[in-house]
Amino acid sequence: MLTPRQKTPDLSVDTLDQARFELASENSERGTVICFYRGLHCPICATYLKEFEKLAEEFAKRGVSTIAISSDTEERARAMQEKIGAENLRIGYGLDLNKAKEWGLFISTSRGKTSIGIEEPALFSEPGLFLVTPEQTLYYGSVQTMPFVRPHFSELIGALDFAIANNYPARGEYTGDV
Repeated sequence: MLTPRQKTPDLSVDTLDQARFELASENSERGTVICFYRGLHCPICATYLKEFEKLAEEFAKRGVSTIAISSDTEERARAMQEKIGAENLRIGYGLDLNKAKEWGLFISTSRGKTSIGIEEPALFSEPGLFLVTPEQTLYYGSVQTMPFVRPHFSELIGALDFAIANNYPARGEYTGDV
């Protein structure tokens, strides 16, 4: 499990239309929102990423960069990019599943074709949403075991506004005995 205020694992993936994403090299003022998604086969992911795409500029206005990442191939990631009409949101692909596990993501096995008729990969990660500081420490994290009930990006923006205005620290940092 990742711990707030502690360094996150390194993360490096290819992106569709920008340079390779290297978390350690991100230079945004207030950090990076990383949205791990299941892949092209997931209709809920497409809806979720459409919201992320619409709000990517709002994150940028607050000094926060954004990226959506899956273990999909470049071809499947490109199809997702087209499906959601992504123009502002970086799309990363080829996430190594061992790296996904380092980030605390759950791994699922294929059940064949989904409700939209797209074959699931043999293995893929379940969703996770993280806000990582410029120092590469965890500020916020949420992981799911299923595609349902995800944090809303608009609420994350509201929380970010509060945190900026109040210099609010990352919480959940205590790791001692209880």
